[in-house]
Amino acid sequence: MWPVGHLTGVPLQRPAQFGDRRFLTDEETAARTQQYAGIQGGYDREIATNKMGMGHWVEWGKTNPLTSLIVEPANGQLPALTPEGERRRALMHSGWMSIPFDHQTDFDNWDRCITRGLPASMLPAYYNNGVEILQSPGYVVIRLEMIHEARVVKITDEPVDAGTTAWFGYSRGRWEGDTLVVETTNFNGEGSSTNIHTIGSPPFNNTPISDQYVLTERFARTGPDTLTYQATVDDPIIWTAPWTVELPWQRDDTYEIFEYACHEDNSMIRNYIVTSRHERANQ
Repeated sequence: MWPVGHLTGVPLQRPAQFGDRRFLTDEETAARTQQYAGIQGGYDREIATNKMGMGHWVEWGKTNPLTSLIVEPANGQLPALTPEGERRRALMHSGWMSIPFDHQTDFDNWDRCITRGLPASMLPAYYNNGVEILQSPGYVVIRLEMIHEARVVKITDEPVDAGTTAWFGYSRGRWEGDTLVVETTNFNGEGSSTNIHTIGSPPFNNTPISDQYVLTERFARTGPDTLTYQATVDDPIIWTAPWTVELPWQRDDTYEIFEYACHEDNSMIRNYIVTSRHERANQ
């Protein structure tokens, strides 16, 4: 078990005041600890007032000195979208947007319980941050708590058939020394969003991908209970340059993955549409 909830508070993109620095100073780390303490106390405050709110919903991280999840470009910022990337983003809809809702296409693939996408599914969110890695001869399976997905990584040089595509793409793994390198290709590119939904991510989580998207991940054990996870996003149709995130993972075999029964009575889509139509009819 390698849950990533301890990283929830680290922004995807680095705030400008930190420049190219990857780590906070001791003083800045202390200030972050104080900030986290106020947020982490939400659960207890709601118990005391007998009123449930975001304190029962959000799993806030632990203090660490990372200034951002992005390590390349060196400024910790996402590169610019290409003109085609901007065009595709403008066409995407999401439940986070203030728009009229009339059809399922007004929602993204996470709203619809299809997938959070990649690399987003490997990054911290506000809840359900469990990651489990299972190994068997010739395969590695990465089991994700969010959307109850399982990534099957075949350890082989065998290429994926060109006409075979999927929301999660198809992954092939290889060993470079003690580091597992996973290359995922053959994404369907059907307007699907990476749904990053991490602090410091693009507005409304609308980050399109194309069928030329390649995700290269590196899993490097650094100790019995530590691992460095690195992922490089390379999609020349969408981004003007590749970008890379790097996360320190911590093993926790006491962590239990909860069922993420998203499709069972998923009333969000219906409720948004009904409410949106009612509001417009009564304007």
